[in-house]
Amino acid sequence: MTDRPGRLVLLGHPLGHSLSPTFQNAALRAAGIPLTYEPLDVPRSALRRTLHDLHIARAAGNVTIPYKEEVAGSCERLSAAARAVGAVNTFWSAVDGVRVGDNTDVDGFRAAVARLLGDPPEDAHVALLGAGGAASAVLHALEAWQRPQVRVYSRTRERAERLVRRFTLSATVVASAEDAVVGASVVVNATPIGRRADDPVPFPLTALARGAAVLDLTYGMNETALVRDARAHGHPAMDGLLMLVEQGATSFERWFNVTADRAEMWAALGRDAMMT
Repeated sequence: MTDRPGRLVLLGHPLGHSLSPTFQNAALRAAGIPLTYEPLDVPRSALRRTLHDLHIARAAGNVTIPYKEEVAGSCERLSAAARAVGAVNTFWSAVDGVRVGDNTDVDGFRAAVARLLGDPPEDAHVALLGAGGAASAVLHALEAWQRPQVRVYSRTRERAERLVRRFTLSATVVASAEDAVVGASVVVNATPIGRRADDPVPFPLTALARGAAVLDLTYGMNETALVRDARAHGHPAMDGLLMLVEQGATSFERWFNVTADRAEMWAALGRDAMMT
C-alpha cells in the first residue's frame, strides 16, 4: 500500500525539456490533491543526499535521464517491471516506510504501440535505437509480442550487448542505425536525438522499408523532425508524447490510488490526445 506522499518531484538532470510538471499539476488540481509536482534538477554529486532527504520527506515522484538505473539501486522494493527493466521511473514510500520503485515506461510504450499499430504484430522485425533505460523498457514490453526479431544499435556497442543479454527475446546488436532499420517493420528511437530542434534525423529515411512504422520516444510541444519526415515519406509515425502522458498517468495512479484525469492532462499540454 502507498503512503500519501508528503512531496511530489521529478528527479533528473537537466530538466529544462520536461513537460511532466505541466500535466501532473493538472492531474493534481483535477483530483483536488493539495500538492505541487516539482521539477528537481539534481547534479550527480548531490544525488545520494537528495534521495535521502526525499525519503525522509515521504516524497514520491518520477525519475528521468540520467538517474533511472541509480534510483533502482536505491529502492528497497521493486515491482516486477522495474526488476526486469533494471530502471525505475516512478517511486514512492510504502506505509511500512520502504521506498518502492516501479517502471511505468513499459505501460506507456504499450499504450503508444496500441495507438500506432493496434495489436502488436506477429513476427515483427523491430529496430531499436538506444541502450538506456527507455530501450530496456521497450525490450521488456517486446517480450510479450509474438516472435519479434530485434536489431539494436547504440553508439556504445558494449552497452547494447549488455542490454540484449538480459532479455529472452531474439535480439542482435548491429553496427549502425542504418543497419538496424533496413528491413524493419517497426522502428523505435529510444535515444535523446531529436530533443533539440537542430538535432538530425538519426538514420536515412530512404533506408526504411515501405510501410514501416516509426515510434520516436523523444517528445516536445511540437512533433520531432523524425516523425514529420517519416510521415512525409508515407510512414505511420508518432512521437513520445502519448507514452510520456500514459506513463505519467500510471505513476499518478500508483501514488494516489485514484484514476488520473487524462483529459485534463492533455488539455494542459494544449494537444489533442486523439491526434497524437
